[in-house]
Amino acid sequence: QVQLVESGGGLVQAGGSLRLSCAASGRAFSSYAMGWFRQAPGKEREFVASIYQGGGATYYADSVKGRFTISRDNAKNMVYLQMNSLTPEDTAVYYCARGRYGSSWPQAKSNGYDLWGQGTQVTVSS
Repeated sequence: QVQLVESGGGLVQAGGSLRLSCAASGRAFSSYAMGWFRQAPGKEREFVASIYQGGGATYYADSVKGRFTISRDNAKNMVYLQMNSLTPEDTAVYYCARGRYGSSWPQAKSNGYDLWGQGTQVTVSS
């Protein structure tokens, strides 16, 4: 059974950095685009970043552009989200997601993803 497992969340001060990891089980990982979403308390889940199958193309929400970097290691079935210059507004549960096969690129809508991890909490203190 294919699963996504996030790790790396935690508590950090404003201006700090965190690196989230997402481990994917199953085969054909490199055939799928991957994405990161986040959901803050009382808010809808929102797109953060996505990366194409081979890793040659990335796409970011305006709110994180220039601060966050998505990357992947297809040999290890891993996706990463490097988050720098964090602010309290970045506080949320962060989810890793697998792009739906055949979905358009870039894809920022949650219905363009068909497999989700359980999430990892990121809390940024002021």
